[in-house]
Amino acid sequence: MTIALIAGTGGLPPVVAQAVMCEGRDLIVCEMRGFASEVDEAVERVSFRIETLGTFLETLKAHRVTQVCMAGAVQRPNVDPSAIDPATAPLVPRLMAAMAKGDDGTLREIIAIFQEAGFEVVGAHELAPDLLPIAGVQTQTPIRDLTADLIAADGALAEMGETDMGQAVLVRDGAVIAREDARGTAALLADFSSELTGDDDGKNSFWGIATDAISKTAEWVSSTLHPLDALPGAGAVLFKAPKPNQILVADMPVIGPDTAMQAAEAGLDGIVIAHEKVMVLDLDQVITILDGQQMFLWVRA
Repeated sequence: MTIALIAGTGGLPPVVAQAVMCEGRDLIVCEMRGFASEVDEAVERVSFRIETLGTFLETLKAHRVTQVCMAGAVQRPNVDPSAIDPATAPLVPRLMAAMAKGDDGTLREIIAIFQEAGFEVVGAHELAPDLLPIAGVQTQTPIRDLTADLIAADGALAEMGETDMGQAVLVRDGAVIAREDARGTAALLADFSSELTGDDDGKNSFWGIATDAISKTAEWVSSTLHPLDALPGAGAVLFKAPKPNQILVADMPVIGPDTAMQAAEAGLDGIVIAHEKVMVLDLDQVITILDGQQMFLWVRA
């Protein structure tokens, strides 16, 4: 029995692929055309288009696939009506109606189509359970009283969920100071840092330099970043959680070392994520980065 990993961009698909292979299970990596993943090239691959989804389902059956996992970022593709094949044509009305409901509606319909075809859709966190850290403060730095910030963050995230926009906010002194949009958390933090420093392109910022750095150890972080109390973002906290009714099996939020580095660059006090509802890539590295800047990571139950 084979697992099909429908892999998008970002660091999540390689982690899931490695976890599956470590268990000795057969894996096939499926990539939508135009969205190459970072999974090791040695893994068997299948390329597909949304216009040939029906044929793709038959291909998975031919590979004896029983489970499907969707991981990584994929933007909604432009659909070429002339490329729709006969096996996909019956699905077009359903897909068109779903796309009219937005990304969430589209994803729900695609999951339903896979399930109706006989595949079990499993979450990345089910195949790689280490992506979900235990509840509590993970770092050395304790959290301060976040009562007012929690109230503001929870209210904003619920409001954003009603419009299917964003999974993260920045809060300070009980007020939301920035909200994530469709571009994601990295853009939220980059925009925030640019507004604080007046650096519009980021080419000379710490972030622009740090992405090319080889070492991300606590010693490197401590020697590279500015003192926290010298950064205008001091006192702010990043809160990240899924939207109400978000499809966690295929669209669970993720943070990782890049998130921690951007948060440190902005001078935030720390990061709060929802327990068992936000995955963390390379938790040890995230903790190392945050500890190096006396920042906290709270996995909030």
